[in-house]
Amino acid sequence: MVFKKLLGAVGVGGPSVDTVLDSVAAVPGGPLSGQVRLRGGRTDLEIEQITLDLVARVEAEGHDEETEGTVVFDRVTVAGGFRLAEESEQTIPFTLTLPWETPVTELHGQPLGVVLGVRTELAVSGARDKGDLDQLTVSPLPVQEAVLEALGQLGWGFKSADLELGRINGTDQRLPFYQELELTPPAHYAHALNEIEVTFLATAGGMDVVIEADKRGGLFSGGHDAVNRFTVSHHNVPHMDWNAEVDRWIKQLVDSRGAHPGHYGAHHGEHHGEHHGEHHSGGHRSGPSTGAVVAGVAAGVAVGVIGGMVAAEVVDEIGDAFEGEEDEGGDE
Repeated sequence: MVFKKLLGAVGVGGPSVDTVLDSVAAVPGGPLSGQVRLRGGRTDLEIEQITLDLVARVEAEGHDEETEGTVVFDRVTVAGGFRLAEESEQTIPFTLTLPWETPVTELHGQPLGVVLGVRTELAVSGARDKGDLDQLTVSPLPVQEAVLEALGQLGWGFKSADLELGRINGTDQRLPFYQELELTPPAHYAHALNEIEVTFLATAGGMDVVIEADKRGGLFSGGHDAVNRFTVSHHNVPHMDWNAEVDRWIKQLVDSRGAHPGHYGAHHGEHHGEHHGEHHSGGHRSGPSTGAVVAGVAAGVAVGVIGGMVAAEVVDEIGDAFEGEEDEGGDE
């Protein structure tokens, strides 16, 4: 256990804080529990507030370049209004509920390269300081896992995952960013599609699955993007033939024609989407992913689309991102 001094708030000899998350896997919309462990400094102090921020490394596309920064996507106060005695130790248990749109960071134990964290902020003596930053691991909901498993069994290969700042038209998106999973096509779709990008927007009742296809051009036409949104219920997961359902979604995208313009927030340029079939459509188009690029996988592998991942690259990226965040906060 490493306690980090809050030098900025109360100087040398001040309190230290360590947040320990429970090992139970968190899922979007589910509970996240743990403990905030405090150790008193050289004097008694009034702890005004202990706050947990959920933070994410998010990419933003400008007109000429792509930048990356930290976004706080939820903030919860877990304690406050008590005295921490000199040199004493105090443990504060907490349970909070993750937003339904919280990005997924791993599948079958394999990291996707998406960086999330829980940052602890302590308010002492009228000052605030970032005290601790812990990596947050989020597993997929059953419907997310079912869709990704189906894609893997249908021969799609996982390429990369990232978080994009902006909003998707035609959806009830709540967070200021969305997650994109980029996949490469199996051989029988390679003539029509370069890749697809999958975004999950979960709610308490179900899931919007937004799929954008980068379509290849023909002899007399250029390539274009086509986007469809498919809505499924959490309750239908065990009752559906997911391979058939997901393949039907892909076929709708392949058969679609043309695209219509749309806009997705001030951080994005012009985007293209298409209205097709019985589902509402919306478009988004991102730049190159800076997430971990992984090898494609063979159809039908047991671990779905994640089978070819170069795990070491993902671990290095997560470590670098958190090291940078802590340096910015001055916690060390």
